[in-house]
Amino acid sequence: MSDEERLDIIEGTDEDGNRLLLTVEKYFFYNGEEYVLLKQYDEENPQPEASDKQTLYVMRVAISKDEDGEEIEDFEPVDEDLAERLIPVIKARFNDPLPGEMEG
Repeated sequence: MSDEERLDIIEGTDEDGNRLLLTVEKYFFYNGEEYVLLKQYDEENPQPEASDKQTLYVMRVAISKDEDGEEIEDFEPVDEDLAERLIPVIKARFNDPLPGEMEG
């Protein structure tokens, strides 16, 4: 796999404790805060059709330091009200880049 094809995949869990894989789609700023748009990643279908409905997530980027003092990015969920305000911003900035259902 070339560097261009390599995906930035984050593993987490959903609200029910199920394993969840997400790919980073876009970083953006809103009111001085950095956010990230993530898309659910399906190991069985890594290249879904453009018409397939995909779940999207918006999270705030928080910077922390690991034990060696290196900066690392933490993704924090945003509340529902903020997610609703961010959806039109994302659509306007990225011309509605991905079909799907947005979640905070």
